[in-house]
Amino acid sequence: MYTKTSTLLQRGISLVELIMFIVIISVALVGILLVMNQVTRHSADPLIQKQALAIGESMLEEIKLQDLSGVACAGTLGANAARTGASSVCDYNGYSTTTGIKDFSTNATVAGLGSYNIAGVAVTPISTLGGTAITAGSGVMVTVTVADPTGATIDVTGYRAGN
Repeated sequence: MYTKTSTLLQRGISLVELIMFIVIISVALVGILLVMNQVTRHSADPLIQKQALAIGESMLEEIKLQDLSGVACAGTLGANAARTGASSVCDYNGYSTTTGIKDFSTNATVAGLGSYNIAGVAVTPISTLGGTAITAGSGVMVTVTVADPTGATIDVTGYRAGN
């Protein structure tokens, strides 16, 4: 029996197989590039949020280090005010910035933090702390709201009790 061996053996790939290979690889490559684009676009977001949190915690710490006096907490600092004259926690009530984060001693905008702002500081007198009643004027809740460059805000809250 004689068979032609050249017809039984196929060498190479057909044009249809080549086109299917190119289409499949192209779709996979487009998918991978779209995912990489999203990851690259949002890779700085955690850094921005972490910086805003650090600013809020720093401002909260500054406020809590002040004396606790006065019950009204009317606030004496306005927007972008110099904080060197603040002598009480309640002086910070209503404080905000519109031109970046300000240095405590010089009131100049801190380099690199010009696009962040203190959206507001709220100092609220409290009557209980951890379920325990405290005397009037001896405790406050402080909330610092920081706006980051993307427009998102983050709140940092702390408590100050004692004198």
